[in-house]
Amino acid sequence: MAPKVRVKYTLGPDIDLNKTVIRDRNGKRITNARAEKMALEAIEKVVGRPSLTAKSVESPQVKVRVPMKLKKALDKEAKRRGETTSAIVREALEKFLKSA
Repeated sequence: MAPKVRVKYTLGPDIDLNKTVIRDRNGKRITNARAEKMALEAIEKVVGRPSLTAKSVESPQVKVRVPMKLKKALDKEAKRRGETTSAIVREALEKFLKSA
Protein backbone atom coordinates (compact mmCIF):
# COMPACT_ATOMS: atom_id res chain seq x y z
CA MET A 1 0.00 0.00 0.00
CA ALA A 2 1.34 3.46 -0.95
CA PRO A 3 2.25 5.82 1.89
CA LYS A 4 -0.24 8.57 2.64
CA VAL A 5 0.92 11.96 1.36
CA ARG A 6 0.09 15.04 3.41
CA VAL A 7 -0.66 18.08 1.33
CA LYS A 8 0.73 21.18 2.98
CA TYR A 9 -0.95 23.72 0.70
CA THR A 10 -4.02 23.56 -1.46
CA LEU A 11 -5.18 25.99 -4.11
CA GLY A 12 -8.65 27.38 -3.71
CA PRO A 13 -10.70 30.16 -5.18
CA ASP A 14 -9.33 33.68 -5.12
CA ILE A 15 -10.49 35.77 -2.20
CA ASP A 16 -10.70 39.51 -1.65
CA LEU A 17 -8.22 40.07 1.14
CA ASN A 18 -9.73 43.48 1.83
CA LYS A 19 -13.01 41.77 2.76
CA THR A 20 -11.75 38.49 4.21
CA VAL A 21 -9.46 38.73 7.22
CA ILE A 22 -6.35 36.59 6.79
CA ARG A 23 -3.37 37.00 9.09
CA ASP A 24 0.25 36.01 8.71
CA ARG A 25 2.09 33.95 11.32
CA ASN A 26 2.82 37.13 13.30
CA GLY A 27 -0.83 38.09 13.41
CA LYS A 28 -0.51 40.95 10.92
CA ARG A 29 -3.40 41.26 8.48
CA ILE A 30 -2.73 40.47 4.83
CA THR A 31 -4.55 42.84 2.46
CA ASN A 32 -4.64 42.65 -1.33
CA ALA A 33 -1.96 45.36 -1.54
CA ARG A 34 0.27 43.58 0.98
CA ALA A 35 -0.19 40.22 -0.78
CA GLU A 36 0.83 41.79 -4.09
CA LYS A 37 3.90 43.38 -2.49
CA MET A 38 4.83 40.04 -0.88
CA ALA A 39 4.46 38.26 -4.23
CA LEU A 40 6.69 40.79 -6.02
CA GLU A 41 9.33 40.47 -3.29
CA ALA A 42 9.25 36.68 -3.59
CA ILE A 43 9.68 36.86 -7.36
CA GLU A 44 12.71 39.14 -6.96
CA LYS A 45 14.32 36.58 -4.64
CA VAL A 46 14.06 33.79 -7.20
CA VAL A 47 17.61 32.81 -7.95
CA GLY A 48 18.55 31.72 -11.40
CA ARG A 49 21.40 32.08 -13.77
CA PRO A 50 22.14 35.70 -14.62
CA SER A 51 21.24 36.81 -18.12
CA LEU A 52 24.10 37.05 -20.59
CA THR A 53 22.05 39.40 -22.77
CA ALA A 54 20.71 42.11 -20.44
CA LYS A 55 19.04 42.43 -17.06
CA SER A 56 15.62 40.75 -17.02
CA VAL A 57 16.14 39.38 -20.54
CA GLU A 58 16.36 35.64 -21.05
CA SER A 59 19.50 34.59 -22.91
CA PRO A 60 18.89 32.30 -25.89
CA GLN A 61 20.18 28.74 -25.71
CA VAL A 62 22.07 26.83 -28.37
CA LYS A 63 22.09 23.05 -28.11
CA VAL A 64 24.44 20.84 -30.11
CA ARG A 65 25.36 17.19 -30.28
CA VAL A 66 29.04 16.29 -30.10
CA PRO A 67 31.03 13.05 -30.18
CA MET A 68 31.70 11.49 -26.76
CA LYS A 69 35.45 12.11 -27.13
CA LEU A 70 34.85 15.86 -27.58
CA LYS A 71 32.42 15.98 -24.63
CA LYS A 72 34.94 14.25 -22.35
CA ALA A 73 37.69 16.64 -23.46
CA LEU A 74 35.37 19.61 -22.79
CA ASP A 75 34.48 18.30 -19.33
CA LYS A 76 38.17 17.71 -18.53
CA GLU A 77 39.11 21.25 -19.65
CA ALA A 78 36.24 22.78 -17.67
CA LYS A 79 37.37 20.96 -14.55
CA ARG A 80 40.99 21.99 -15.11
CA ARG A 81 40.01 25.67 -15.47
CA GLY A 82 37.35 25.61 -12.79
CA GLU A 83 34.78 26.91 -15.26
CA THR A 84 31.53 25.63 -16.68
CA THR A 85 31.41 23.84 -19.99
CA SER A 86 29.04 26.58 -21.18
CA ALA A 87 31.65 29.27 -20.50
CA ILE A 88 34.27 27.37 -22.49
CA VAL A 89 31.90 26.77 -25.41
CA ARG A 90 30.91 30.48 -25.45
CA GLU A 91 34.59 31.48 -25.46
CA ALA A 92 35.43 29.06 -28.27
CA LEU A 93 32.41 30.18 -30.35
CA GLU A 94 33.30 33.85 -29.92
CA LYS A 95 36.92 33.21 -30.99
CA PHE A 96 35.76 31.17 -33.99
CA LEU A 97 33.26 33.77 -35.19
CA LYS A 98 35.75 36.67 -34.77
CA SER A 99 38.28 34.84 -36.95
CA ALA A 100 35.72 33.90 -39.62
